[in-house]
Amino acid sequence: MNIPFSTFKYMHSRIKPQITAAFETCYNKGWFIQGEEYDAFEREFASFCGVKYGVGVGNGLDAIFLTLRAMNIGRGDEVIVPSHTFIATALAVTYAGATPIFCEVDEDSFNINPDNIEALITQKTKAIIAVHLYGQTADMDRIIAIAKIHNLFVIEDSAQAHGALYKGKVAGSLGDAAAFSFYPGKNLGALGDGGAVTTNNEELAKKIHALGCYGSSEKYVHEYKGVNSRLDELQCALLRVKLAYLNEWTEERQKIAVKYLNGIHNPKIKLPKVYADCDHVWHLFVVRCDQRLELQKYLSEKGIGTAVHYPIAIHQQGAYADMGYTKGDFPIAEDLAKTVLSLPLYIGMTDEEIYCVVEALNSF
Repeated sequence: MNIPFSTFKYMHSRIKPQITAAFETCYNKGWFIQGEEYDAFEREFASFCGVKYGVGVGNGLDAIFLTLRAMNIGRGDEVIVPSHTFIATALAVTYAGATPIFCEVDEDSFNINPDNIEALITQKTKAIIAVHLYGQTADMDRIIAIAKIHNLFVIEDSAQAHGALYKGKVAGSLGDAAAFSFYPGKNLGALGDGGAVTTNNEELAKKIHALGCYGSSEKYVHEYKGVNSRLDELQCALLRVKLAYLNEWTEERQKIAVKYLNGIHNPKIKLPKVYADCDHVWHLFVVRCDQRLELQKYLSEKGIGTAVHYPIAIHQQGAYADMGYTKGDFPIAEDLAKTVLSLPLYIGMTDEEIYCVVEALNSF
């Protein structure tokens, strides 16, 4: 049996008529930048996240970058980020002109460990970026408490956590602002790149919108040195279709994850941990194995696709070699980079496929 790591085949076949209709509607209107679909998606996505404002931007990296810019964070400032995440989290800080300060993560949740944050805070620290990695929220109460003591912003990197819950509240409503990606593989994915920022701060939302539109909130009047980062009108129309199905798809992902959690029993495989306060949305189902290369090869020989998120810790990437970090500075992040393996999990995955993966893992 051939089981891909991921596929859009089943998801997109279910909604093809609605997607086609949305395209035709947008096409026939002849308005392709920041029109009615854009305005409607911003409202609907903000409502989904339980906040007052949503701002569509070009991609997830821009969502963080523009939020930092709107918070006046830049040259000479520091922003604390987790040591285990996709590099875009750190790059956004760098693009804003600030310095990313890496913080060790929790080996069970994979998220930033609040126990290690305060030791990193200096007079230059302006914000903490809490990444909700793989679909489970970070320990937000503790992070927010630390931020309040030190007068810091809290930005949620929610690129992998559309619809995730923390103590009943939706990811995107927990910090001062949240950044989302709509990269096609996300739980809410566009048919191309896209991103958004959610917040309850009207002033912040207006500034992010202006910064992403050449620094202008009024045509040809440029208050800021902005950039061009706008969520396309067509993508908004398509995302509106998908947003209506997101809760249904989340439930499907959760059912698949439960079957993995209940079915995989191999001492060589460490399963992900779900915390009591969190409602995991399983953007990725990530296990750990000290023999990852052997396991990945074994699964591949059985026709099972896998992926590694992420094989090199950010502080060990060539892009950040200038920061002077060395091997051993973040042992948990470095160990995760050597042991994590993402299993197949996609909408439309059958019980037969799920149990094939389970059986293969148990027989390794």
